Amino acid sequence: MADFRTHIKVAAVVSGLLAGTMAWAQLVTLPEAGLLWLAGSLGGIMPDIDADSSRSIRIIFRLFGILGTMLALLYGRQYLPLVDTLVLGAGAYLLVRYLLCWLFARFTVHRGALHSLLANLVFAGGAVVVSSRLFRLPAELAWQVGIFVFAGACIHLLLDELYSIDLEGRRLKKSFGTALKITEWPAPIPNLLLLSLLAGCWWLAPSTPSLLLVLQRLLPLSHI
Repeated sequence: MADFRTHIKVAAVVSGLLAGTMAWAQLVTLPEAGLLWLAGSLGGIMPDIDADSSRSIRIIFRLFGILGTMLALLYGRQYLPLVDTLVLGAGAYLLVRYLLCWLFARFTVHRGALHSLLANLVFAGGAVVVSSRLFRLPAELAWQVGIFVFAGACIHLLLDELYSIDLEGRRLKKSFGTALKITEWPAPIPNLLLLSLLAGCWWLAPSTPSLLLVLQRLLPLSHI
Protein backbone atom coordinates (compact mmCIF):
# COMPACT_ATOMS: atom_id res chain seq x y z
CA MET A 1 0.00 0.00 0.00
CA ALA A 2 1.04 3.62 -0.40
CA ASP A 3 2.87 5.31 2.47
CA PHE A 4 1.78 8.34 4.50
CA ARG A 5 3.69 10.87 2.38
CA THR A 6 2.21 9.58 -0.86
CA HIS A 7 -1.33 9.70 0.51
CA ILE A 8 -1.04 13.24 1.87
CA LYS A 9 0.81 14.60 -1.18
CA VAL A 10 -1.57 13.21 -3.79
CA ALA A 11 -4.68 14.19 -1.83
CA ALA A 12 -3.27 17.67 -1.25
CA VAL A 13 -2.42 18.18 -4.92
CA VAL A 14 -5.79 16.97 -6.24
CA SER A 15 -7.86 18.86 -3.68
CA GLY A 16 -5.66 21.93 -4.13
CA LEU A 17 -6.20 21.93 -7.89
CA LEU A 18 -9.96 21.58 -7.49
CA ALA A 19 -10.22 24.21 -4.75
CA GLY A 20 -7.95 26.54 -6.72
CA THR A 21 -10.12 26.15 -9.81
CA MET A 22 -13.20 27.01 -7.77
CA ALA A 23 -11.49 30.10 -6.36
CA TRP A 24 -10.32 31.15 -9.85
CA ALA A 25 -13.88 30.80 -11.12
CA GLN A 26 -15.00 32.96 -8.15
CA LEU A 27 -17.26 30.23 -6.84
CA VAL A 28 -15.60 30.34 -3.41
CA THR A 29 -13.42 32.89 -1.65
CA LEU A 30 -9.72 32.28 -1.08
CA PRO A 31 -10.24 31.40 2.62
CA GLU A 32 -13.01 28.97 1.64
CA ALA A 33 -10.75 27.42 -1.01
CA GLY A 34 -8.05 26.99 1.63
CA LEU A 35 -10.54 25.27 3.91
CA LEU A 36 -11.62 22.90 1.12
CA TRP A 37 -7.98 22.14 0.34
CA LEU A 38 -7.36 21.23 3.98
CA ALA A 39 -10.50 19.09 4.03
CA GLY A 40 -9.38 17.12 0.98
CA SER A 41 -5.89 16.69 2.41
CA LEU A 42 -7.29 15.45 5.72
CA GLY A 43 -9.58 13.06 3.87
CA GLY A 44 -6.50 11.63 2.20
CA ILE A 45 -5.28 10.16 5.50
CA MET A 46 -8.63 9.34 7.17
CA PRO A 47 -8.82 5.66 6.09
CA ASP A 48 -5.54 4.97 7.92
CA ILE A 49 -7.17 5.91 11.21
CA ASP A 50 -7.38 2.16 11.85
CA ALA A 51 -3.60 1.68 11.52
CA ASP A 52 -2.32 1.32 15.09
CA SER A 53 1.12 2.88 14.61
CA SER A 54 0.59 5.25 11.70
CA ARG A 55 1.06 9.00 11.69
CA SER A 56 -2.49 9.27 10.40
CA ILE A 57 -4.06 8.08 13.64
CA ARG A 58 -1.90 10.44 15.70
CA ILE A 59 -2.74 13.45 13.55
CA ILE A 60 -6.45 12.65 13.39
CA PHE A 61 -6.84 12.07 17.12
CA ARG A 62 -4.96 15.27 17.86
CA LEU A 63 -7.56 17.07 15.75
CA PHE A 64 -10.34 15.17 17.51
CA GLY A 65 -8.76 16.15 20.83
CA ILE A 66 -8.84 19.80 19.80
CA LEU A 67 -12.49 19.49 18.79
CA GLY A 68 -13.28 17.81 22.10
CA THR A 69 -11.50 20.61 23.94
CA MET A 70 -13.47 23.25 22.05
CA LEU A 71 -16.76 21.57 22.91
CA ALA A 72 -15.74 21.26 26.57
CA LEU A 73 -14.73 24.92 26.71
CA LEU A 74 -17.98 26.02 25.10
CA TYR A 75 -19.91 24.00 27.68
CA GLY A 76 -17.82 25.21 30.60
CA ARG A 77 -18.13 28.81 29.50
CA GLN A 78 -21.88 28.63 30.12
CA TYR A 79 -22.04 26.56 33.30
CA LEU A 80 -18.65 26.48 35.11
CA PRO A 81 -16.08 28.85 36.64
CA LEU A 82 -12.99 29.69 34.59
CA VAL A 83 -10.61 27.31 36.40
CA ASP A 84 -13.03 24.39 36.16
CA THR A 85 -13.58 25.16 32.48
CA LEU A 86 -9.84 25.00 31.76
CA VAL A 87 -9.51 21.73 33.67
CA LEU A 88 -12.47 20.31 31.74
CA GLY A 89 -10.90 21.35 28.43
CA ALA A 90 -7.55 19.77 29.31
CA GLY A 91 -9.27 16.60 30.47
CA ALA A 92 -11.28 16.39 27.27
CA TYR A 93 -8.11 16.62 25.16
CA LEU A 94 -6.30 13.92 27.16
CA LEU A 95 -9.35 11.66 27.12
CA VAL A 96 -9.78 11.86 23.34
CA ARG A 97 -6.12 12.03 22.32
CA TYR A 98 -4.87 9.15 24.44
CA LEU A 99 -7.62 6.98 25.95
CA LEU A 100 -10.01 7.09 23.00
CA CYS A 101 -7.12 6.74 20.55
CA TRP A 102 -5.84 3.67 22.44
CA LEU A 103 -9.28 2.08 22.54
CA PHE A 104 -9.79 2.78 18.84
CA ALA A 105 -6.44 1.18 17.95
CA ARG A 106 -7.20 -1.76 20.23
CA PHE A 107 -10.55 -2.67 18.70
CA THR A 108 -10.05 -1.89 15.01
CA VAL A 109 -8.30 -3.86 12.30
CA HIS A 110 -6.27 -2.18 9.57
CA ARG A 111 -7.91 -2.37 6.15
CA GLY A 112 -11.12 -3.55 7.74
CA ALA A 113 -14.48 -1.79 7.70
CA LEU A 114 -12.86 1.64 7.88
CA HIS A 115 -11.10 1.00 4.58
CA SER A 116 -14.30 1.19 2.54
CA LEU A 117 -16.58 3.56 0.67
CA LEU A 118 -19.16 3.23 3.46
CA ALA A 119 -16.61 4.51 5.98
CA ASN A 120 -15.70 7.33 3.60
CA LEU A 121 -19.34 8.43 3.63
CA VAL A 122 -19.24 8.46 7.43
CA PHE A 123 -16.04 10.57 7.38
CA ALA A 124 -17.73 12.98 4.98
CA GLY A 125 -20.95 13.11 7.01
CA GLY A 126 -18.98 13.81 10.17
CA ALA A 127 -17.16 16.64 8.42
CA VAL A 128 -20.48 18.16 7.32
CA VAL A 129 -21.89 18.01 10.84
CA VAL A 130 -18.77 19.44 12.51
CA SER A 131 -18.52 22.20 9.89
CA SER A 132 -22.15 23.17 10.32
CA ARG A 133 -22.81 22.58 14.02
CA LEU A 134 -19.47 23.47 15.58
CA PHE A 135 -17.96 26.00 13.19
CA ARG A 136 -21.28 27.44 11.98
CA LEU A 137 -20.38 27.31 8.30
CA PRO A 138 -23.13 27.92 5.72
CA ALA A 139 -24.92 24.77 4.64
CA GLU A 140 -23.53 24.74 1.11
CA LEU A 141 -19.94 25.22 2.26
CA ALA A 142 -20.36 22.54 4.94
CA TRP A 143 -21.50 20.05 2.30
CA GLN A 144 -18.59 21.02 0.07
CA VAL A 145 -16.23 20.31 2.96
CA GLY A 146 -17.81 16.88 3.30
CA ILE A 147 -17.46 16.19 -0.41
CA PHE A 148 -13.77 17.15 -0.33
CA VAL A 149 -13.20 14.83 2.65
CA PHE A 150 -14.95 12.02 0.77
CA ALA A 151 -12.90 12.67 -2.37
CA GLY A 152 -9.64 12.68 -0.41
CA ALA A 153 -10.55 9.42 1.33
CA CYS A 154 -11.42 7.81 -2.02
CA ILE A 155 -8.04 8.90 -3.40
CA HIS A 156 -6.46 7.11 -0.43
CA LEU A 157 -8.28 3.86 -1.23
CA LEU A 158 -7.45 4.13 -4.94
CA LEU A 159 -3.75 4.67 -4.19
CA ASP A 160 -3.70 1.61 -1.93
CA GLU A 161 -5.15 -0.48 -4.73
CA LEU A 162 -2.71 0.89 -7.30
CA TYR A 163 0.19 0.04 -4.99
CA SER A 164 -1.19 -3.50 -4.79
CA ILE A 165 -0.38 -4.00 -8.48
CA ASP A 166 3.16 -5.17 -9.21
CA LEU A 167 3.68 -3.88 -12.75
CA GLU A 168 7.21 -5.25 -13.08
CA GLY A 169 6.20 -8.72 -11.94
CA ARG A 170 2.86 -8.42 -13.75
CA ARG A 171 0.96 -9.77 -10.77
CA LEU A 172 -1.46 -8.70 -8.08
CA LYS A 173 -0.27 -8.57 -4.50
CA LYS A 174 -2.21 -10.28 -1.71
CA SER A 175 -3.43 -6.88 -0.49
CA PHE A 176 -5.26 -6.20 -3.78
CA GLY A 177 -8.98 -5.71 -3.23
CA THR A 178 -8.72 -5.00 0.51
CA ALA A 179 -8.88 -1.19 0.23
CA LEU A 180 -11.27 0.00 -2.49
CA LYS A 181 -14.45 -1.84 -1.52
CA ILE A 182 -18.02 -0.82 -0.73
CA THR A 183 -17.78 -2.29 2.76
CA GLU A 184 -16.08 -5.06 4.72
CA TRP A 185 -17.87 -8.39 4.43
CA PRO A 186 -18.74 -10.33 6.48
CA ALA A 187 -18.56 -7.81 9.32
CA PRO A 188 -22.14 -7.18 10.52
CA ILE A 189 -21.36 -5.30 13.73
CA PRO A 190 -18.88 -2.77 12.22
CA ASN A 191 -21.18 -2.25 9.25
CA LEU A 192 -24.23 -1.68 11.45
CA LEU A 193 -22.21 0.79 13.51
CA LEU A 194 -21.10 2.66 10.39
CA LEU A 195 -24.65 2.75 9.04
CA SER A 196 -25.89 4.07 12.39
CA LEU A 197 -23.23 6.78 12.39
CA LEU A 198 -24.10 7.69 8.81
CA ALA A 199 -27.79 7.96 9.70
CA GLY A 200 -26.91 10.14 12.70
CA CYS A 201 -24.78 12.41 10.53
CA TRP A 202 -27.59 12.73 7.99
CA TRP A 203 -30.02 13.66 10.77
CA LEU A 204 -27.68 16.27 12.26
CA ALA A 205 -26.51 17.72 8.94
CA PRO A 206 -28.03 20.92 7.57
CA SER A 207 -30.64 20.77 4.83
CA THR A 208 -29.22 19.18 1.71
CA PRO A 209 -28.60 21.79 -1.00
CA SER A 210 -29.45 21.04 -4.61
CA LEU A 211 -27.11 18.28 -5.79
CA LEU A 212 -26.90 19.92 -9.20
CA LEU A 213 -25.88 23.22 -7.59
CA VAL A 214 -23.16 21.56 -5.52
CA LEU A 215 -21.78 19.70 -8.54
CA GLN A 216 -21.82 22.87 -10.63
CA ARG A 217 -19.72 24.60 -7.98
CA LEU A 218 -17.38 21.65 -7.54
CA LEU A 219 -17.02 21.15 -11.29
CA PRO A 220 -17.09 24.69 -12.67
CA LEU A 221 -16.51 23.60 -16.26
CA SER A 222 -18.87 26.21 -17.65
CA HIS A 223 -16.76 28.94 -16.06
CA ILE A 224 -13.43 27.82 -17.50
